[in-house]
Amino acid sequence: MSLFEKVEAEVEIKASANRFHEVNSKRLAEVPKLSPNFLQSVDLVEGEWGQEGSVMCWYFLFDGKAVMSKEVIETIDDKNLLVTFKAIGGILKEMYKSFKFIIQATPKGEGCLVHWTLEYEKLNADDPDANTMLQFAIGQTKDIDAHLALE
Repeated sequence: MSLFEKVEAEVEIKASANRFHEVNSKRLAEVPKLSPNFLQSVDLVEGEWGQEGSVMCWYFLFDGKAVMSKEVIETIDDKNLLVTFKAIGGILKEMYKSFKFIIQATPKGEGCLVHWTLEYEKLNADDPDANTMLQFAIGQTKDIDAHLALE
């Protein structure tokens, strides 16, 4: 039995696809300010902001606990408005053997559709799915959209 799984969701927001992609690729240092309900802070550990291969530690509340996720930017695809983050330490590596976030923004009217794909490998067959983290990502997307509307 394969322990590789993925969960996906799509969120329609008012911000343009380019602006949302820019936040999630080039303006990562600002994300905690744009999504204060979900993220406490982010530290650049290695590399440069907005560059593939850069490593960040994200600090946030998850299931009522203060946690950290150390992630590397694997891909920034400005043409397809796609960003991929891979967990390399912290809470997600404690819960899963591997974990990857794929965020793609697609223009729709004046706004866009944000497609989240979470790919992960469970440590054990009875470990939980990543649905709670997917709901976290959806909430964060809505939070960022609300702040982008004020810019």
